[in-house]
Amino acid sequence: MPSLSNTQLALLKKADLEFTHLSPELIAQIASQADSKQLPDEQLLEFLQACNALYRGGEPLISDADYDFVFLAELQKRHPHHPYLETVEPEAGFVGKTVALPEPMLSTEKTYSQSGIEKWLARLEKAADDCNVEFASLMIRATPKLDGYAAYDDGKLLYTRGDGRKGTDISRVFERGLKVGGNGNRGQGAGEIVVSQTYFNSHLAEYFENSRNFQASIIKEKDLEQHALEAIQNHAAVFFPFVQLPAWQGTAAEVLTDFDHVIEKVYTLVDYDVDGVVFELVGNEQIKKYLGATRHHHRWQIAYKSNAETAEVVVLKVTPQTSRSGRVNPVAELTPTKLSGAVISRATAHHYGMVKELGIGVGTLIELTRSGLVIPKIERVIIPKEPQIPEHCPSCGSELVWDSDYLYCLNTTKCPAQIENTIEHFFRTLANVDGFGQKTVEKLHACGINSVYAVYQLDMPQLQDMGFGDKTAQNLLDQLQRSRTEAIEDWRFLGAFGIHRMGLGNCERLLQHHHLMDIFDLTVEDVINIEGFAEKTSAAVVECLAKIKTDFMQIYQLKPGFTLIPTPLIAEQQQNISPISGKTLVFTGTMIHGKRDDMSKEAKRLGAKVGASVTGKTDFLVTGADVGSAKIAAATEKGVRVISEEEYLELFSK
Repeated sequence: MPSLSNTQLALLKKADLEFTHLSPELIAQIASQADSKQLPDEQLLEFLQACNALYRGGEPLISDADYDFVFLAELQKRHPHHPYLETVEPEAGFVGKTVALPEPMLSTEKTYSQSGIEKWLARLEKAADDCNVEFASLMIRATPKLDGYAAYDDGKLLYTRGDGRKGTDISRVFERGLKVGGNGNRGQGAGEIVVSQTYFNSHLAEYFENSRNFQASIIKEKDLEQHALEAIQNHAAVFFPFVQLPAWQGTAAEVLTDFDHVIEKVYTLVDYDVDGVVFELVGNEQIKKYLGATRHHHRWQIAYKSNAETAEVVVLKVTPQTSRSGRVNPVAELTPTKLSGAVISRATAHHYGMVKELGIGVGTLIELTRSGLVIPKIERVIIPKEPQIPEHCPSCGSELVWDSDYLYCLNTTKCPAQIENTIEHFFRTLANVDGFGQKTVEKLHACGINSVYAVYQLDMPQLQDMGFGDKTAQNLLDQLQRSRTEAIEDWRFLGAFGIHRMGLGNCERLLQHHHLMDIFDLTVEDVINIEGFAEKTSAAVVECLAKIKTDFMQIYQLKPGFTLIPTPLIAEQQQNISPISGKTLVFTGTMIHGKRDDMSKEAKRLGAKVGASVTGKTDFLVTGADVGSAKIAAATEKGVRVISEEEYLELFSK
């Protein structure tokens, strides 16, 4: 008998929905059968409400296509004007005060076919005729439909979408360090909380079943998981305003003649999960006003969504993989299956608790999905088999131990996988060295190199004896030299050691309060006093710093040493207020004083904020050579003070 997970049950309880016609067991059964025809109206409506609450809570019960085509379509067929169809689907509740949104956040009308877009354009054409506007002159904008968590930022508060008119204050996510995508400025209205697809796949897929599950975790009122906090600190998770989205723009005729190419192009404009393309009329307020909106959506806007493909696939085996932290993650090896244009042969099984609970082993029949550019996901288990749970680490053979739903190898100093992943992590995090990828590190470790310090002791004869060619060996030595001479921030150097609960953001925050060489003497109380460090995190940081101190000092004291850019201490910045402290600057044109990147870093060190583009909140546009007059005029129009590079430097001489 199918059943809801404990997390799903908790979300339904939190959503405060009244189920008088459905039990949790019946909800799970309906989802597994995906058949709406036999459901009475009351059960159909309650099932839709349950699916919506679970989707918005990051624990979807059915696919988007089943929700739209099977269940929502059935309600629409029976009752075309049902109130549920005319309102914004409410989200699961969150702790916080409910407040009216500055402006309504409506849903978007959806279509799953090109003919649906053609019908929408025909409505635009009729509206243009009625308004005496030449239809051929209208411009259509197409943007990625982000599969994130909808919110509204008015510059003071960040609200959830709620029911489209009232939302919950979740401004706490900005206090936790969440940045704004695009130009980085607050107060740009509606958008979505999203996470980089690349980052999710490489850092989060082993902890979160899907990106929606992760996005929902970001706005939790308490106990933010460390992985979510690190994603925020690494700026992989952001609030992305819709107005900042990159876009394709053209006429209606271009949409129709080049439809497939437009869809393909827009899907690849951002590194976030995309589940469709939003088409909207650009600029003509007369026609927008004429078309208006329903209580559910604007009529001048529509979303095209491609059907999520699914396939029934047999699991060949479940392969355990040991990560840098010692966590052993399950990867389901599948019968190769073509899905959404790609041949899929592997899918993450999230954690071994899931493998055990669902019965994922040799011969398990699963439903696999891959919508758009999203990574393959095990949607559900159709026929369970005996789960494959390893007892020993696949890398070193040590006995594994359970911690909640996860399996761990505790052989941290001798486990090959942990050693190799640690070395690779160090060089990848430094980001100023090439050549030390997985294959190179595996080869080095096979020859007895088991630490980062040992890598830095290598010379040409040793590398040649290991089987590296002369050219490759010299390149590796040159890169090791480069890693020490090319300047990097001290917080990045610290982050390369992979300290538990210390992503790059936390490393930078720690070094804003304490010098690098003082951090090993910190107490738990010292760390707790830094904003953003809870008691549990602080204890873990102090414990881990003690463990890595020997390795850290060995590498830090190498001769020649690393060229580290020290993080300015907040206390010292407050004592030495610079003329640009607290100001927002934008640099443009070719600079004489130095490279723009270097000037930006210097400005930040002096307490300024540096933007990528001019907004109404910019204080100075600093101009070098070859700056267009249009850019200067636009800045002046916004009330931004335009100064030359010489005038900028004179600020410091005064």
